Amino acid sequence: MASGDQDGGATASASAWSPFRRTALTVLWTASVVSSIGTWMNDVAAGWLMTSLAPSPTMVSLVQAATTLPIFLLAIPAGALSDIVDRRKVLLVVSLCLALVAAALGGFVWLGWVTPWVLLVFTFLLGAGTAFAAPAWQAIVPKLIPRDELQAAVTLNSVGINISRAIGPALGGLIIATLGIAVPFGLSAISFLGVIFALLWRKPAAEGTRHFPAERFTGAVRTGLHYARESKPLRDTLIRAVAFFLFASAYWALLPLIVRQVLGGPQLYGLLFACVGIGAVGGGAWVLP
Repeated sequence: MASGDQDGGATASASAWSPFRRTALTVLWTASVVSSIGTWMNDVAAGWLMTSLAPSPTMVSLVQAATTLPIFLLAIPAGALSDIVDRRKVLLVVSLCLALVAAALGGFVWLGWVTPWVLLVFTFLLGAGTAFAAPAWQAIVPKLIPRDELQAAVTLNSVGINISRAIGPALGGLIIATLGIAVPFGLSAISFLGVIFALLWRKPAAEGTRHFPAERFTGAVRTGLHYARESKPLRDTLIRAVAFFLFASAYWALLPLIVRQVLGGPQLYGLLFACVGIGAVGGGAWVLP
């Protein structure tokens, strides 16, 4: 992004929506939200598909596990990688791989080749891609805006994720009911193209001369672990997150099976899943500066 785009509004007072004055951030934020909508549609379709392939609590809950386990395993290595390599290239490669994996899964479902374990493997691969993309996305935001708008931009980034979590599941459930189970997987693959085009459109500003040697991967991992251990605010945040998600994830994992066996069809499942995102959007709007 050209430096003039940042400097033009740097003196204006920061507000909740001021980051949207930055064209690069607005384009990337929009592409990210659209891609996240596709990802949530994929997640809803995967959970619902498993209820027909292997309708047991263990197999259905493994879909959620396959989605989140890569984040647990790869978050720290992915964060270290985003600190030592070109984040734009990381996002381009990961987005392309995610598009191909989602398209392949959609093809397997369309042709009737998918089995419970094939579905879990594809879901794990998509989760791994998300794990590698998330730190790079978060790290790229400060490069797009002046420092006084960073808090608003981070909050808007979280709101965007939750907007997609409110729209994607509801839309996915509706599409499953009207167009078939394979369609959300195909739309998920297409949604990654917007991110790829946005990243190709954005030309990063030239960086200054490096005065120190590049950090090594293992050193970056150790630094991240040390910071997490020594930073009390971060440590407290992690403890609260674990306390919440340990129990909340059980709701997300078993929801498709409960809806299918007790409550209704995919539309209701999508709407119930979307309620999580709607509540998060309300919370994010409440804390906007």
